Amino acid sequence: MYDLVLKNGFVVTPGGTTQTDIGVKDGKIVHIGSITHDQIGESYNAKGLHILPGVIDSQVHFREPGLEYKEDLETGARSAALGGVTCVFEMPNTNPSTITPEMLQDKLNRAAGRMDVDHAFYAGATHDNTHLLAEMESMPGCCGIKVFMGASTGDLLVQDDEGVEAVLKSIKRRAAFHSEDEYRLADRRHLAVEGDWTSHPVVRDPQAAIQSTERLIRLARKTGKRIHVLHITTEQEMEILAKAKDVASVEVTPQHLTLIAPFAYEILKGRAQMNPPIREQDHVDALWRALNAGIVDVLGSDHAPHTLEEKARPYPASPSGMPGVQTLVPVMLTHVNNGHLSLQRFVELTSAGPQRIFGISGKGRIAEGYDADFTIVDLHRTETITDDWSATKSGWTPFHDMQATGWPVGTIVRGNFVMRDGEIVQKGGGKPVRFLETLQPEAA
Repeated sequence: MYDLVLKNGFVVTPGGTTQTDIGVKDGKIVHIGSITHDQIGESYNAKGLHILPGVIDSQVHFREPGLEYKEDLETGARSAALGGVTCVFEMPNTNPSTITPEMLQDKLNRAAGRMDVDHAFYAGATHDNTHLLAEMESMPGCCGIKVFMGASTGDLLVQDDEGVEAVLKSIKRRAAFHSEDEYRLADRRHLAVEGDWTSHPVVRDPQAAIQSTERLIRLARKTGKRIHVLHITTEQEMEILAKAKDVASVEVTPQHLTLIAPFAYEILKGRAQMNPPIREQDHVDALWRALNAGIVDVLGSDHAPHTLEEKARPYPASPSGMPGVQTLVPVMLTHVNNGHLSLQRFVELTSAGPQRIFGISGKGRIAEGYDADFTIVDLHRTETITDDWSATKSGWTPFHDMQATGWPVGTIVRGNFVMRDGEIVQKGGGKPVRFLETLQPEAA
């Protein structure tokens, strides 16, 4: 008897899409194929729906501890589950920042019994904690080290080559980077025009990203270490990264694929402000070319909420960042329906890609023996994304009033429905993600 059987869905497996059944037992996929009625415990009729491997969002900022008025681990994970996301990697620029083993363990403790989806946490790198990074990256529940080469939200910053090299030398796993050149950003801050958000991509211009990424690739090769370059926004960086697949993996966000400057700033004002910035059409076109050419490895939402009151401050006093974990699936499925990418490529970017890049254990594909994590979607359902639908504490989305085609209708984590038909049906069951490089021996 299976604990759960998903019947008649279009199942997206590594071998392609097929209409079949999935049998789940003890949180694992144990059978893919026809299942008779007398073998079924709980059953879900997925006829007409697509069953995808559970979507993994490998870049979110849930603001806890210290900034819980914007978001916390519980509300952020709930927003993820409502959007069809089964697993999140949370960033270290909280208050205090996650820069010691004790702070990392504190986040894991806070998540226990409160997060609806599975989760892992980045450790933050500074000039002063390189001696702790090896210990932190080996902790269960740590997805790796995060480095800010350009200042963003929070006070984490390693802007110099010597500092970045020291970080890379001290670790073994792949490190994730916010790649903007802080020296150039500092030189250009005077170009910010008060109250004019269209000046944001002038201050943080393409060259700031390009020269930082060039430096980063050189340092990765010098140290022989793996790097993951987050939220790429420029055509030139994609050309550079296409020649650096030996050391570098690449992330893009739905925002940078969908919103276009200067119109986004003119319409959304502070709500369009993030780092790196939303850029012009030629850069957006280049991101799409790179995505479909295979240069891009993963999609991450860079969910980074601020309150509407904060975002309404006149630029540059307004903070950078926008919500995104709940809208990742419907926004990108709309692009699938519009012919910008295939469903198989979406799956590669949101499940198989993160599994491969980060060495996730037991997740990332629909295959026997893997965790029973599923994102169930209605590819033909059209809904309007609204601020009211957004479950984040910030209460808004940059995609307000966007008509989306392709909608999450079920979120299953390790065999348990967390979201069903737009309602949270199980709370707090998320567990730390396991990684191949930090597997712990079983207790005797």
